[in-house]
Amino acid sequence: MARSMIQRRQDAERERIEAYTATLRRTSAAPRSAPDFERALGEVRRGFAAMAVRDGASWRPKLKTRDPAKLRLAAARHLYARYPVCAVLEAIWLDRTGLDAQEIAFRVNWYVVVAGGGSLYKAGANTLMSRKEVHCFLNLAGDFAFDEAFWFAIARSYTEDSGLAARLARTKIARTPRSDLAFWREVARFFCENPASRQEIDDLCDYVGAMFRRDKAYSLKGRTLASLNRQMADWHRHLAAIERIEAMRRRAAALARQSGEAAQKEGWSGARLEDWDWHPSPREAKARDEWFSIRQLTTAQDLVEESRAMHHCVSSYARKCIAGNASIWTLRRKALGKTDRLLTIELDPQHRAVQVRGFGNRLATPDEYKILQRWAKARGVTMRD
Repeated sequence: MARSMIQRRQDAERERIEAYTATLRRTSAAPRSAPDFERALGEVRRGFAAMAVRDGASWRPKLKTRDPAKLRLAAARHLYARYPVCAVLEAIWLDRTGLDAQEIAFRVNWYVVVAGGGSLYKAGANTLMSRKEVHCFLNLAGDFAFDEAFWFAIARSYTEDSGLAARLARTKIARTPRSDLAFWREVARFFCENPASRQEIDDLCDYVGAMFRRDKAYSLKGRTLASLNRQMADWHRHLAAIERIEAMRRRAAALARQSGEAAQKEGWSGARLEDWDWHPSPREAKARDEWFSIRQLTTAQDLVEESRAMHHCVSSYARKCIAGNASIWTLRRKALGKTDRLLTIELDPQHRAVQVRGFGNRLATPDEYKILQRWAKARGVTMRD
């Protein structure tokens, strides 16, 4: 049945309204939600509600922001703050990126104590900082992150130069674990007494950090900036040598896989001889609990460390070791709680001693040679004069 003119106009009007509504839905922003004040209060109360100086129910914020971080800070100020707090401490409410739960609780506790008018020093900071350092930390002006402010305060206790302290605070020292605070305090003090550029300090921090991880007794006492730079250069050569040897090993492993052979994930297989230990009898020993060992070196790290410690070129033999044409062994002596490297030994594939050298390529002493003969007899090694 034909539609009347009025019906057609009504249908057209309805279609126009629907199209208009659809366009509005596509182009209009969704209505903004109201600021979530209750959520902000809940977040800042967590774990510290007992330390609040005000009731959350009395909070009457006049805030238009919907930023959760800004709402947290406003809620924290209401709940805990009797006094203004430095921006370094307030930052924990604004950004927690990269912080674990323990570190967040640590920084929130410092904020709550200071905001409430308590003594941060007596509240636990005395295990980390002196009174002078705590005062400097709490009255710091400038754009510093929490760890940077912490180390700026420490550096200022060692130098009157605030520019030098600020430079130190922005180096890798500020990213070191507080569990190693005593050592890194020594490092900060060293650079306060021996000023260097930020880049040089960062480079040296990589070196001294590696030395400290290897030996917790490592110290900067008696060292100079020049000597540290020399030692760092040696360390970089050491790492480069390890990388070259590892590159050779990876190439050899790839060739082994191509030929269907199993390749080791680390190091090389070496000679099929067991390591050897000898404890001299009380009559033969020259010191109490004296002990000798001969170990095979089968990784780049071991080989380069032996070369570096003994001041010879045994690390250049890596290619022969990887190819199975040689094996390198180290003789060490332990006595009175100290371990000394005595000799480095090269064996050929037939287990014949090709070279025996001590520190700086010296020859073996008669006493050392007697120990080698014991080892040779026990493991079927042929010694040459």
